[in-house]
Amino acid sequence: MASYHNHRVIENQDTCALSGKVSWSPVKSIWFTVNFLIGTIGAVLTFSWTSFLVFLLFTAFTLCFGHSLGMHRLLIHRSYSCPKWLEYFLVHLGVIVGLAGPKGMMQTHDFRDWAQRQKGCHSYFGHKESFWKDAYWQIHCDLILEQAPQFKAEESFIKDRVYQFMELSWMLQQLPWAIILFIIGGWAWVIWGVCTRVWISITGHWLIGYFAHNEGQRHWHVEGAAIQGYNLKLASLITMGESLHNNHHAYPNSACLGLKPGELDPGWWMLKLMEKFGLASDIVTHDKLPFREELKELL
Repeated sequence: MASYHNHRVIENQDTCALSGKVSWSPVKSIWFTVNFLIGTIGAVLTFSWTSFLVFLLFTAFTLCFGHSLGMHRLLIHRSYSCPKWLEYFLVHLGVIVGLAGPKGMMQTHDFRDWAQRQKGCHSYFGHKESFWKDAYWQIHCDLILEQAPQFKAEESFIKDRVYQFMELSWMLQQLPWAIILFIIGGWAWVIWGVCTRVWISITGHWLIGYFAHNEGQRHWHVEGAAIQGYNLKLASLITMGESLHNNHHAYPNSACLGLKPGELDPGWWMLKLMEKFGLASDIVTHDKLPFREELKELL
């Protein structure tokens, strides 16, 4: 019998997920605030239906192929394989969602994942504060644990110069797209296609995280875990399946998040399309994962 374990988070007898201090993060806060101000005031002043359409399509494209397929299911969980050039492109699309660079995303995800599986964890990790307090914490702050585990990415990732470059320049990764959008549609397309998209993606990421750890449907319970995930079926289409979070807590390394009838998973649909064209292989599904003794199905 095997339990889910994240090999990038290294614990010792002193590590603790409970004790820590939430501190304002200048980088996160200023990045969000600048995009919010430009992406709201500028969006009102430059509104057109074509700009709004650019925002919708580019947001859907980056969330599906970037955040869900590139950053989450591929880089973090290695739920499938693809050619290296495609991996770089998908992760780049995940970077321009605007949350962090590849290493930052891996570390943030893995620390939260590790903490939620402990018997007790800080409310920051579980979104257990009030709605507005949690919004401030998640969007503008970082949690500094008193006794944090060590994060150690794979050697292949650490030595990868492309990922090193992405990490150092993750905010500047927006620039090539901003130039293309400006050439085609002027400042309106830049504002809607970059700034508005970024602040809404960051806000949406927090919103789904908040509700997916507090309310919704559950098929499975992870015994001994301080935090449980919930499925938000109504949001599954616009989140590319990422809101099916109870399924993900149950089978973290599964490339398919929609496991029951009626659970929409656009990310999975696109992955199967990639497989059909020979662009994805070694796809991991929940039925291929080791048995977890602590995972109990709810009737």
